[in-house]
Amino acid sequence: MKESLIKLLKVKSIVTLLVTAVFCFLAVTGRVTGEQFMTIFATVIAFYYGTQAEKREPEPPAEGF
Repeated sequence: MKESLIKLLKVKSIVTLLVTAVFCFLAVTGRVTGEQFMTIFATVIAFYYGTQAEKREPEPPAEGF
């Protein structure tokens, strides 16, 4: 559990959570439409999980000539 909290507090995680919270607030107060919210939210989440998946994938071995 301690490791999970440490990982959660990384900068990208904080930014992702803050952007999500801000856009949720803006959507609830009617300052952005549901469509705008979903576009931005999907972009942020896709970027976040894309970079997380990239870290986990091992690099292919280099081919020697």
